[in-house]
Amino acid sequence: MRQPKSGCPINLGLEVFGDRWTLLILRDIMFTDRRTFREIQASEEGISPKTLAERMSMLVDEGILVRSSDPGHSQRSILKLTQKGIDLLPVLADISVWSLKHLKVDPALADIARQAAANRDDFILRETSRLAERDLS
Repeated sequence: MRQPKSGCPINLGLEVFGDRWTLLILRDIMFTDRRTFREIQASEEGISPKTLAERMSMLVDEGILVRSSDPGHSQRSILKLTQKGIDLLPVLADISVWSLKHLKVDPALADIARQAAANRDDFILRETSRLAERDLS
């Protein structure tokens, strides 16, 4: 188990998901329904296989994701969010809304941010329910 640098709540969270790639992996699993190593690696940001494998293992170790067997392919795993992972949805939604407000966002990629900005509470409720049904059932 890793030793945190401090017990500050912000530091503790950043030690889990504060690098460039971790939230992008969670974004893909939450919002694009990419659930396998290959699908996530195909994201336009271009994560390396080594980095993706390391981040996926860390997310599993932290209890944010679980791996389950793909019934259609015996050698492939499907990633599922745990409740701990689903609880990160508001963080991703808020980052999206902030980016929509303050940065030049590609309009074609801003649908989730627009939905969250229009009615955050409804968006969070709808998406957490969808993810719980998909991954926790």
